[in-house]
Amino acid sequence: MARRTSVKPLREINEINMTPLIDLTFLLLITFIITMPMLEQGIPVNLPRGKSQDMDQTRSRVITLDAEGRLYLNNVSIGLQQLGEEMKSLAQSEPDLTVMVRADEKLAYGKVVEVMQTLHGAQVTRLALVTTPDAKPER
Repeated sequence: MARRTSVKPLREINEINMTPLIDLTFLLLITFIITMPMLEQGIPVNLPRGKSQDMDQTRSRVITLDAEGRLYLNNVSIGLQQLGEEMKSLAQSEPDLTVMVRADEKLAYGKVVEVMQTLHGAQVTRLALVTTPDAKPER
């Protein structure tokens, strides 16, 4: 038995429906707008205010101490002894390594000193304390 098909010519589609493409573009834009600040900041810390200069962050590691005294290396939780071992191996492999220390302003000064002593023991020679820039006084 033969199949019956219509012999009508198919109509060509002369235009592309742009609505789904625009929806996808807006969805991606909103996603990036929401996630980028979270990626930059990492762990929430209230930094002390002070004068600061911009630094080259291409060859740097970030150590963060939050208000509870928890220690993070590049947003990964780590212990003080593990930090010393990791920094020692990094300092040997990358002599130009810069370590930026971000510490909460309410944190006890002794905790920051412990981290700095650990970095000194690991032969880290370039160290920066991260601060929030001072607001310029209005005149």
